[in-house]
Order: sequence, then structure tokens, then C-alpha cells
Amino acid sequence: MSRIGKNPIPIPAGVEVKIGESRIEIKGPKGQLFTPLCPVLDYSLANGAVTITRKDDERFTRAQHGLRRTLLHNCVLGVTEGFSKTLEIVGVGYKVAVKGNSVELALGFSHPVLVDLPAGINAKAEGNKLTLSGPSKELVGETAARIRRLRKPEPYKGKGIKYETETVRRKVGKSGSKK
Repeated sequence: MSRIGKNPIPIPAGVEVKIGESRIEIKGPKGQLFTPLCPVLDYSLANGAVTITRKDDERFTRAQHGLRRTLLHNCVLGVTEGFSKTLEIVGVGYKVAVKGNSVELALGFSHPVLVDLPAGINAKAEGNKLTLSGPSKELVGETAARIRRLRKPEPYKGKGIKYETETVRRKVGKSGSKK
């Protein structure tokens, strides 16, 4: 039995879960999310918790057991608490500003870079930090990765866009090899 898959997912107050034909719908105070059902698993809603069990003991089924439980748990967490990622913009003249539903970045190019945010993602800029938040863990992470991809942190001066918890491995420049 999967250690993760066998744990029931508690449904907090204010969250509504509907198990349909092909997907599970989760509604909560922060929004509404969907996750697809896996045909090799059985889903049951009882006593304020969702339990996922396997129909057989095949390798694919065992792999899906923990995965689908984690995806469903992330949906429940997303509609109650939400997820957020913080990016740091490091560099002289590098700036970030939120304008409506888009983020404007000055990253040393000849023009400012505009990034349109997908529906459900909120951005907040404070100094050189950009915080992205929303109910979907996947969408928040993908949006943060797309923005980081515009100017990855370089190893010599550390300039670029990095996650708040990320440490950039620094290299010694040309002068480091002289004796």
C-alpha cells in the first residue's frame, strides 16, 4: 500500500467536493479547481474526507495512487489557503512593477518586458521582490518559472531573477585564476 495514497484527505469546513464521471470538482473560499479522475482508482467521499483506493495491484496503479492523492490534496489546500512564490530581481537598474493584470520588468534590455498573468494569478511587487499567488499550485509555479526564464541568475555577479529561497552558486571571475 502506498504510504501517501492510503491517507484520507480531510475536507475542511467551507469546501465542497463533487466526484463526477471524469473529474473531481473542488469549490472553496479562494476559488474552484478541477482534477481528473484516474480510471484504475476508486474515490469515495465519507465522514468529511476523500479516500482513494486501488482496484488492482499493477505497477501503473500503484504509481497513480500516491500521485492522484497528492494532486487532490493540493487542490483542497489551494481553495482554502492558496499557494505563493516569491521572486527576487537582482541587478543594477532591474525593476519590477505590477500594472493591472500584467507585470512590467526592466531587465537590462533596450525595452521593458511585459508578462501577462493568467486568470487566477495575483501579483504584488514590493521593491525588488515579486510575489505571485493563486489557488492552483501548478499555475503559480509555471508562471513563476516563465518569469524567471526571462533572465536567469548568472553565476559571476548573481544578476537576474531568482526564487527567494534559491542560492546562486557563484564563480570566481578571470582575476581568480591569476597568481
